[in-house]
Amino acid sequence: MSGRIQQPKCVDIPSNLTLCQGIGYETMRLPNLLDHDSLKEVTQQAGSWVPLTRIACHPDTKVFLCSLFSPVCLDSLDRLIYPCRSLCQNVRASCESRMTIHGFEWPAMLECEKFPLDNDMCIMPIHDIKPDNNCTACKHPQTHEALIDHFCRSDVAMRVTLKDRRVLGTDLELVLRKRRKLYKFENMEKKEAKNLPVVIAGGTACTCETINDTQGKYLLMGNKRNGKIVINFGMAWKRKDKEFRKGLRAIRKGDC
Repeated sequence: MSGRIQQPKCVDIPSNLTLCQGIGYETMRLPNLLDHDSLKEVTQQAGSWVPLTRIACHPDTKVFLCSLFSPVCLDSLDRLIYPCRSLCQNVRASCESRMTIHGFEWPAMLECEKFPLDNDMCIMPIHDIKPDNNCTACKHPQTHEALIDHFCRSDVAMRVTLKDRRVLGTDLELVLRKRRKLYKFENMEKKEAKNLPVVIAGGTACTCETINDTQGKYLLMGNKRNGKIVINFGMAWKRKDKEFRKGLRAIRKGDC
């Protein structure tokens, strides 16, 4: 998989390699498994992947990427430990569609067929994703990358004031005060965006920790479906939160 000439060596993971901080080891192999032969090149190339880890498309994204950008350095430098193919496939299956929305393709250097089938000599998936009782619309991380990601995937984005919640079939309707501040509305008229009922799909059978107060201001995003706005993102309006403000600035600019 590699045609290196430079002799491998162990180096400390630099503090500006943001992608791979807190990964459980402090030294990495150089050149890495992507043939980057200087720390400057590693940090530059790895930086573009940080936003993907912050939208939490898969819990093993960081493990997979850092196994390549900053592979653990062993005493026996001739031993290369690659990610298992299943680790790559799991991350790709969860994250590729999110990348596509923002105009990025899964790169050839990360083609999963390049990596070995599962065995004791490669890095296996760590997280076995299991269902929980948290509503899909309420599972997102509260980072500015997550705000932008959901904004780009939504028909509507708005600031609202929540009055109450009530059962609407199997859904949970969010009863809003009349005024809705719209940041985006597509595939619908402005009047619809301001008046259609807003629901958490299947909300009567799941919990939503990000919309847990009966009253207050919220940022909601979602898509029109069967005469309703089904939200895919909801969080309390947090003007003092740095991540929230950063995401909101991008939303106001319409950045995708």
